[in-house]
Parts: sequence; structure tokens; C-alpha cells
Amino acid sequence: MNLERLKMLLTSFGPSGREEGTRKTIIDLIKDHVDGYKVDKVGNLIAWKNGNGKNKKKVLLGAHMDQIGVVVTHVDEKGFLRIEPVGGIIPQILYGSRLNFNGIVGVVGMEEEDGETFKKNLREMTFDNLYVDVLQDVSKLSVGSFGIYDSYPIFKEDLVVSPALDDRIGCAILVELLVNVDTPYNDLYALFSVQEEHSLVGAAVGAFEIDPDLAIAVDVTDSADVPKAHKRISMVLGKGPAIKVMDSMSVSNPKVVELLKDVAERNKIEYQLEVLPFGGTDAYAFERARKGIPSAALSIPTRYIHTPSEVCDLNDADKALEVLKSLVKEEIDL
Repeated sequence: MNLERLKMLLTSFGPSGREEGTRKTIIDLIKDHVDGYKVDKVGNLIAWKNGNGKNKKKVLLGAHMDQIGVVVTHVDEKGFLRIEPVGGIIPQILYGSRLNFNGIVGVVGMEEEDGETFKKNLREMTFDNLYVDVLQDVSKLSVGSFGIYDSYPIFKEDLVVSPALDDRIGCAILVELLVNVDTPYNDLYALFSVQEEHSLVGAAVGAFEIDPDLAIAVDVTDSADVPKAHKRISMVLGKGPAIKVMDSMSVSNPKVVELLKDVAERNKIEYQLEVLPFGGTDAYAFERARKGIPSAALSIPTRYIHTPSEVCDLNDADKALEVLKSLVKEEIDL
């Protein structure tokens, strides 16, 4: 994994529905390494490399550009903001944190008229009792302004701690694939999708247009290697990428699951199997596009998903990259 390219992706501004900054970063990174690219009507970035195989397939690999965020719903007469989550943010994570509204920083506070109110609102925290104290000229913000966590990446040996690993780590894997694979056997389509955290609209539109023979969402998944972790999941950091069998939104196509397992095993790449009792990925939209696309997901185990400090092991990302390199360079029999 190229750390400079990963840092560029992690620090780009791209809340769900406002992915322009991240899309520009990706275009700058891949434009000299692909046979073509386009931005579709909903904002997806689609890049491709033409395969040279006799029995080539059209392979769609997808990663979503957007990150969870917030949107301003009200600005009061003193300049304090009220906000609504864009994607899965819980208010308890926001209290006391910083938010970045595309260069304008604010601190999240909580109403506390007296000691009892403070205790009650702390116990029953909602977006109704949170506000944002903007530390700059609030006149540049209005209802409809989007914000993200104001945090930054930290690299510690093989681990990276950062906001937006969901799913910039997936974007980074696809960028490295496009940069490092010269001529694939199969036609490779990389879909950098919009609005996965909100509605999956980008994946649905992109998969319909590309109409591939198979599709794989490259995303993050939960990790069970922390104290009192969820008892019904087994994925952990450092044991390779997780081939998704099922989550709460979709069941992966068994032929695609077996294909990914076979590629990993033949190339001696460590992997895990994933059954996730909650959540979902762009694969949910892929498998419903057109007349149905055989789909699965390849996931990077990640701690503290949807917080300002998501954590993943870069070795897992590198192994996911190796699986996908092999996949696009070999004949596929589904």
C-alpha cells in the first residue's frame, strides 16, 4: 500500500452526497494508469482497463468514495449550528469532538441549563440537544452545509488510525490495483461510488451502466478482537481480508465466494470468512441491478467503524489487493 496515496484519500473531503473532493483526488491518482474514465450523472467515478484474455469477463470492483458526516439544519441568531447525521453517526460520539465544514471548524457542545439537565441530556443524548460552536465566521455556512469529523490519519507500524477508512481503504486498494496492473486478462471496471452511507444510489446506477459478469464490493467490516466484542462475529485484524458470506442486507453469490476463496488459496493469500449480523455494502445494490449480477464483498476488518478513529491493519489491505490482482489477471469460470 502506498502510504502517500492513502493519506491523500483519507484527508480528502467527501461526505455522502458531496464527494467532489475525493473524486478529484482519485482522478489525479489514476488518470495516467487507465484506458479511460468518466463521471456519471449521479457523481460516480468509473474507470476501466481493457483486458486481453480470449475468454475475458467484465469484472466490476466497487468502493464507495463517501464518508459519514453531518448536515446543517439550522443556524440560530448567535451563530450556533444544529445538525443532522448523514449516515450512521450516533450523537454520543460527536459530543466534544471537532467537525470540519470544508475548512471551517466547529466544536460539538451539549445543552446543559443546570446540573440535572446536564445529567439527563448526557444519558439521553440526541441531536436535539447537541449544537456546533463554530470558531470562525459562521456567515460562510448555511442550512445544507455538510461537515465531517475533524481528525487526521496516524500510522503506527502496520496499523492506521483515521476517520473515513470506511471506505477510503477500499478506494486505496482499487487505486493501487489500477496503478500496478498493466494489462489485465479480464476487462476491469473500478466503480468509485457515491452515497453508500446514505442510500446505495451510486452502486445501483453504476452497476446498471457497467452491466458486468460479476461484481465485488471492497469495503470494511467489524472486528471482534477487542474486549467484550460482538459474540457472533469472528473477523479480526491481521488475519487477512474477509470474504463476505452474508450480512443483514444481502447473501453473497456462492459462486463468487468460492471464486475468491479459490484465488486466495491458490496464491497462498491468508483470508477470513465473514458473516455479519448487521450492516451492508454496495453488493446489495450490485446484485439487484439489471437482471441480477453475481456479487459478493471483500472486506477489511476495522475497529471503531463510524468514529473519528477507525483502525485497520495495512497487511489486510495488501492481501486484499493481491487477491484482486490475481482475480483480474486470470480466466474466470463462473
